[in-house]
Amino acid sequence: MVLRVGYIREHFSSPLLQFADDDAGKTFVLVECPSGTGQLISRLTNDEIDVAIATTDPLISGIAKGSNAYKLVGVYVSTPLNWAVISGYESKYQSIQDLKDSTIGISRLGSGSQTMAYVMAMQQGWPSENMKFQINNDIRGLIDSTNDGTTSAFMWEWFTTKPFVDKKECRFIGSVPTPWPSWLVAAQPKTPAEDIKQFLASLSGYVSAFDLPENRASKDVEFIKSRFGYPEEDIVAWLKTVGYPQNCLSLDAKIVTDTLAALEKAGVVTPPAGGFKVTDFVDTAVATLV
Repeated sequence: MVLRVGYIREHFSSPLLQFADDDAGKTFVLVECPSGTGQLISRLTNDEIDVAIATTDPLISGIAKGSNAYKLVGVYVSTPLNWAVISGYESKYQSIQDLKDSTIGISRLGSGSQTMAYVMAMQQGWPSENMKFQINNDIRGLIDSTNDGTTSAFMWEWFTTKPFVDKKECRFIGSVPTPWPSWLVAAQPKTPAEDIKQFLASLSGYVSAFDLPENRASKDVEFIKSRFGYPEEDIVAWLKTVGYPQNCLSLDAKIVTDTLAALEKAGVVTPPAGGFKVTDFVDTAVATLV
């Protein structure tokens, strides 16, 4: 089976892209999802992809809200994601505190941009039920909405947004790092477990190679520069903040429980009677729970 692997074309995907360059469609094909994790979840649900590499919180909140379209099968990035809070270049909003009771731009319902807006509200002490959102699909639509005044701000990964800030299309007004490891792997339950395990075992090799100090010092920088066009200083700064797992198939149960605890506090999910069970979230025929 040739797996259809959904991904977001960002610098985080570099080890996956290196794997794809070598694999050349033999065991998997990449399906780009520019709108983010909300789009990845939608494509899993609609049987348009078999596997998704996506941000942790929307994946977990989707299952917590009753989705049976996918389960967690592995880990891709072990460090938090630094979400930038971005407003229009000439907007009146100067800080996170200014955003209270305003309309926040999001890519899709259930996306990381929405989940993290709830986390931001929790940190600020704002009632989550008062949050107002406008769907703007992708980063271009999100930036435009902050500049035409239909939204106050939006949230997106810091270094992905920085080129637009450098071009003075928008402004950073704050940041909210995730209180959990940032990227997980999910798959449709009907996808053969052995195919997923083979894919993730091979991906682990590329992740481990990318994580080597000697590759971080040169090869990784050159790859990201050539593939994404980011300035070298931004790539070097990002590499200092990101960590990858040694084994993508090993999933710490605390990732699930800690993320659920934070999402509950933010009002994103409500536990069922008896609480959540980690095994409802993880396909243990693929991933090893530790």
